[in-house]
Amino acid sequence: MKNKIAKRMEGLKGSVIRAIVDAANKPGIISFANGNPSSETFPIKELAAISSQCLADDCVKVLQYGTAHGYAPLIEILKERLSVKFNLDFKNNALTIVSGATQACDLISKIFLDENDLVITEEPSYASCFNIFRIYGAGLKGVKINEDGIDINELSILLAQEKGVKMLYTIPSFANPTGATASMEKRKELYALAQKHDFFIFEDDPYSELRYHGDPVFPIKSLDIDGRVFYVGSLSKVIAPSMRIGFVVYDKSYMPLFNIAKQTTDVHSNLLAQHIAYNYIAHYNFEKHISFCRQVYRQRCSFMSELLRKHLHPSVELSSPDGGLFIMMLLPSGYDSVEFAMKALDRGVACVPDSGFMIDPDKSSNMVRLCYSTATQKEIEAGVKILGALSYELFG
Repeated sequence: MKNKIAKRMEGLKGSVIRAIVDAANKPGIISFANGNPSSETFPIKELAAISSQCLADDCVKVLQYGTAHGYAPLIEILKERLSVKFNLDFKNNALTIVSGATQACDLISKIFLDENDLVITEEPSYASCFNIFRIYGAGLKGVKINEDGIDINELSILLAQEKGVKMLYTIPSFANPTGATASMEKRKELYALAQKHDFFIFEDDPYSELRYHGDPVFPIKSLDIDGRVFYVGSLSKVIAPSMRIGFVVYDKSYMPLFNIAKQTTDVHSNLLAQHIAYNYIAHYNFEKHISFCRQVYRQRCSFMSELLRKHLHPSVELSSPDGGLFIMMLLPSGYDSVEFAMKALDRGVACVPDSGFMIDPDKSSNMVRLCYSTATQKEIEAGVKILGALSYELFG
């Protein structure tokens, strides 16, 4: 049979991240590779009790088909929370429940991207969205991300040069993989550029609840007065990822399109999981739980950072995140992060080179992402010592 693969799939590449994560699951490997929340933060007893109660009280209702838009009580409680905590406006905006934030990316791309549209993205950034943009025929251009978020000067120059920019993809709070956070001033500048050059902003925000230093910063969506920002959040990092519950906030004029796009993808998101999530947020101390999550990650980040500063070669620079799940190591200029990650894996430690977060994954880079969320203190201590010894072996 001749090749019948759709053209949209041609040129898509598997991620080096996935290959390293798969290797990290082998026995004996200390993993700083998985960008997963800590299982210690899963409210297991509460979710078990809620699940039993949902099935006992109205099993037919929670096991039947749901609506594309989502479970109404969950939508309303999320709206209330987002309006109070993040200053989001729900007079002019709607919220749709999606099967994880990645599905939100797929729906936004399906609705708004045409063949040969241009998407600008922070680089490095979350590469799974890159492939979704490509599937819908969009071209990608990267703008470097600094410690305080996307480089506004570089972005301004690119916007002056490029025509047909449809959308910008950003993770403004504790970005994956760098851990960078954009200030409110930078968010205002970014929104002003979107107005000037007339493009959408896709604001991906899975980590902002996990701030453990400094003051919260309102989302870019809180500035939105003309319906150009899509705000995407998730319960994966603050309840449990297997529930696959995310949400997208968007101008309510687009609701019919989101409903159609959702219906043609999976009809509706898991209804039982939506009931469980609603009951947990509504009837348990959700804020106390999030505070506990922050405490877990604050301690692990501080512990890993202190050990890295102690054991790494002085030529290796470190990011100083105020939240999220990641620390970035900046290797000496000219050194390839893939080579470092492969050598570390040979020694029993899995970490991720940032080439896996680049538009061109073959592009050489010198940054390595470390995730501290799932490793124990004992594993962090042992793994950092191995990375430290490797750094001295390679750099001096």
